[in-house]
Amino acid sequence: QVQVAESGGGLVQPGGSLRLSCAASGSILSIYTMGWYRQAPGKQRVLVASVTLDGRINYGDSVLGRFIISRDNPKNTVYLRMNSLKPEDTAVYYCHVRIVAGRADDYWGQGTQVTVSS
Repeated sequence: QVQVAESGGGLVQPGGSLRLSCAASGSILSIYTMGWYRQAPGKQRVLVASVTLDGRINYGDSVLGRFIISRDNPKNTVYLRMNSLKPEDTAVYYCHVRIVAGRADDYWGQGTQVTVSS
């Protein structure tokens, strides 16, 4: 089994910054993709950013230029540095891990709340 644990959410003022962390543990052979999705009330869960094992990065259009994703492969950990936060960034942020070992299996964290408000 694989466990995914996020940390680092909270309340921040517009224009501020936060860093989210996510660590995967358990029966892990090879994590292919690690990333972040977010879900605002009444909306679908959408991609924020993702990074593959070989370093290919993908950002959602709304965060491009403001958020930075990074990954520590030996620690099975992914980070999301969020800068210039806006009220519309308010959402529950979920860590996503895709493990590929013959087949692809997806795992999710429990989510961490990020609220941007003055």
